[in-house]
Amino acid sequence: MPKVDKYTVGVKAKSIGEIPSDLFEKEENDYLVAQAMRIYINRAYKALSKVKTRGEVLLTKSKWYRQKGTGRARHGAKSAPIFVGGGKAHGPRGIKRELELPLKMKRKALSIVLNKKLKDKKIFLIDGVAKIKKTKETYELVRRIAGDKMTRTTVVLSMKNKDKAKFFRNIDNLSVLFFESLNAYSVFYGGLLLFDVDVFKAVNKEEKKK
Repeated sequence: MPKVDKYTVGVKAKSIGEIPSDLFEKEENDYLVAQAMRIYINRAYKALSKVKTRGEVLLTKSKWYRQKGTGRARHGAKSAPIFVGGGKAHGPRGIKRELELPLKMKRKALSIVLNKKLKDKKIFLIDGVAKIKKTKETYELVRRIAGDKMTRTTVVLSMKNKDKAKFFRNIDNLSVLFFESLNAYSVFYGGLLLFDVDVFKAVNKEEKKK
């Protein structure tokens, strides 16, 4: 199992922790990662913008002015896109075309990105999350890992400690996720990853039995 630095709440010294090896895909696949990124970006787009066409604007449908003798080009409707107040041509229609990625491919893309973070030494473990009672404790913990400049950091909590998320959310340049909601996009752009040790306790027990 891969070994990473482990930091404990209220303790200055760091130790070594282990992460289950089945979380990391060693075979790189940049095409799959790029495909996953595109899909996550696409699904984040709400497609709420919509414009009215010439058939939807509330204007008269009768002929605007007579055909001949005006000195103007002939035209049949004021709702045409070339006139002020008319419909819009080729504008957004509010149609959401969602892209899909099979579950196995999602998991593999996540594993590949996690392995890259591991190679770059951007994965850490944090212990004692259940004992946190103040934001000050979390700030001091994160600062020891991320440095005084507080580089972009993502804290990954277990559902067991979901009530502790409020102590992390007030820290600048830090986002909080739960392990079950991790995806390749959030890991790739998440900066440093701080995993709650409770996420892996059950998994580690299963691996040791094998």
